[in-house]
Amino acid sequence: MRILRYSTTAVILAGVISFYFPSTLYAKNDNKHEVHRVTFDGAIKNNTLAMNPNEKMAVVASSENSEVVIYDLVNGKVQGVLKNYVTPRNIIFAPDGKSFYISDSSKGVVDRIDSESFQTINQYAIGPGAFGTALNSDGKALYVNNQSSDSVTVMNTETGVAQAVIKGFAQPRQGVQLSPDGHRLYVTNFLGDKIAIVDTAGNKIIGEISGFNKIRAISVTGDGKTLFAANSGSNTVAVVDIASQKIMLSIPVGEQPYGAALSPDGGFIYSGNLIDNSVSVIDVNKLSVITTITGFDHPRQALVFTRDNKYAYVLNQDLSLSKIERATQKIIDTLKL
Repeated sequence: MRILRYSTTAVILAGVISFYFPSTLYAKNDNKHEVHRVTFDGAIKNNTLAMNPNEKMAVVASSENSEVVIYDLVNGKVQGVLKNYVTPRNIIFAPDGKSFYISDSSKGVVDRIDSESFQTINQYAIGPGAFGTALNSDGKALYVNNQSSDSVTVMNTETGVAQAVIKGFAQPRQGVQLSPDGHRLYVTNFLGDKIAIVDTAGNKIIGEISGFNKIRAISVTGDGKTLFAANSGSNTVAVVDIASQKIMLSIPVGEQPYGAALSPDGGFIYSGNLIDNSVSVIDVNKLSVITTITGFDHPRQALVFTRDNKYAYVLNQDLSLSKIERATQKIIDTLKL
């Protein structure tokens, strides 16, 4: 199969011409009659994992794979595979668990999928570059990062109409988190290595936190006072005091950390380290790494906990799902395609 590559060539997708992001065109394989992906921003890589509120289902994807995999966590097997995506970026469940959302930056949409039938309920047009997503507590407001247009779109999930488009970001990617009270939205900017703080009442940027180094995933504590951010450029997890908008401490972890997932009890941060194939476990009270779990395959941002704090799931590069028993800090099972 012959592969044609274009580094800065304009590619027309969904009526939009992009000159900014590298795109890759794959020729048809005549032997297998397959047509491979044409990506809008394929050079940017990430993965995503979401667990249903009832903890019986996990939905996973990688931006390098056009398939979205649905795992049955009760029986430990694949429940379904959704096809026809190009660069799936982020997955989140609705608060009631009846549907989940998948963003695709090449298609420029966010799909809302029924959790039982796996059929598309709604499709929200955001534009090429649609990346990170967050939902408010009632599931009626969907915040979507667009790393191409440097914006965040606020969609009404019931009407499918955009309520606002917030501008002033610099390549906002996967990192987007609401404060526990929903009053603030924290949006990572990959360019400039900063976090923009958005007032959700007025839908405008009111501040920023700087000083990161290739910022990746972020999380916010339950009291809304502290933010954690993975710095893949400095192999650290930053601890941020939100009130002062300052980095208080940078905790050394493994090589190229992408994850900064906070456990439900607020006691631990798990950081997926891409190059080390490991997860660093940070004690929030001690603000230091207490152990490192090994045996993964290029873990990134995709990491979730069960509500009882007993288990954590980590997505691997091949879309297999590793289950960690937190009492022993060991992998006890791996769900595979």
